[in-house]
Amino acid sequence: MKKMTANCGLVCSDCPTFLATQNNDDNARKKTAALYSEKFGFKLKPGEMNCDGCISEGGRLLAYCQSCEIRKCCHKKALDNCAVCVEQPCEKLKKFHKFSPSAKVCFEALVKKIGLKEKRVKSEE
Repeated sequence: MKKMTANCGLVCSDCPTFLATQNNDDNARKKTAALYSEKFGFKLKPGEMNCDGCISEGGRLLAYCQSCEIRKCCHKKALDNCAVCVEQPCEKLKKFHKFSPSAKVCFEALVKKIGLKEKRVKSEE
């Protein structure tokens, strides 16, 4: 499975909801709903545990992802990822990265990778 990184740096393709959806695994949906309830206080039913990833076009999204301000902002600006935004890191990202340090690490690596590509393109011109 190809790695999919959300606008904020979360790795969608590692997310248990994404994996349960892609594998059509009802047992995994049940376990993930219980995990999210315990860990985050989300009251989700196993049938609501469907997501095709934040950057999917017209795909299913977890309720939280549907209302995500970072995702909405990135889509509004027609950006592939927040890593290319001239305003990053914005307050939305900073707040989310406090909640999810692993997303911050992935996001920062993506910024470095994209920065290297931009430098190569400029040096080739």
